[in-house]
Amino acid sequence: MIHTEQDPMDFQQLLDGDELHEECGVFGIHAPGEDVARLTFFGLYALQHRGQESAGIATSDGERIVAHTHLGLVSQAFREDDLRMLTGHIAV
Repeated sequence: MIHTEQDPMDFQQLLDGDELHEECGVFGIHAPGEDVARLTFFGLYALQHRGQESAGIATSDGERIVAHTHLGLVSQAFREDDLRMLTGHIAV
């Protein structure tokens, strides 16, 4: 089961002139018993200078994947409820 949340957006929003923005930061964690969504949030926050157009986190318990994505800065993309929804022991 895959669940995603994302604001509707036009592909043109990703273009700057004729070029895509390609800078990004990626953070991954495997930590059974830990709040991997929250740890990933802080990891992305620390990497935010690599790209500021959007942010997303996908978590898994090994059987299902739950994801949340949103345009904007990391601090704007996730609310407390979003982080609570992202359960599991693996996150990217």
